[in-house]
Amino acid sequence: MCPLFCCMVQGTYEKKIKDLIEPLIEAEGMELILVECHRMKTRSLVRLYLDKEGGITVDDCAAISNQVGDVLDVYDLPPGPYTLEVSSPGLNRPLSRDKDFLKFRGSEVSLRLEMKIEGARNFRGRLVDLVEEEGKKVVYIEVQGKMMRIPRELIKKAHLEYEF
Repeated sequence: MCPLFCCMVQGTYEKKIKDLIEPLIEAEGMELILVECHRMKTRSLVRLYLDKEGGITVDDCAAISNQVGDVLDVYDLPPGPYTLEVSSPGLNRPLSRDKDFLKFRGSEVSLRLEMKIEGARNFRGRLVDLVEEEGKKVVYIEVQGKMMRIPRELIKKAHLEYEF
């Protein structure tokens, strides 16, 4: 199977899972930060990152895991055997939604891009802003004193960098 096809299918599962479980998670007073699906040799891995005011507890993760597991089983998503992981976003919290980029302005972040900009695909710097320019979203980060303008759609992965 072509790697691009795998990524497209994977992304489709992530979106379908998100659409199914987000109302359930919100009803429990929590926020769904990110859904990740990874295909392994014999099974899939579904990883959920949750948050709420005051932080997520182990009991929160267990309760959501049971409920989400039932939903995924009913809808056979992803198809076949899977492992479900539910956790807090942690110190190196992923930034996946536009509101995450806005909430964490001023924080140290790492970005991995789909393609190179100025000869690099990975950047680490201070998140300045997310703005809309000419109908497209753009992330501004300051990298070693230089302001970088990165189209939002090119960001493959982003997360906070824990600052000591």
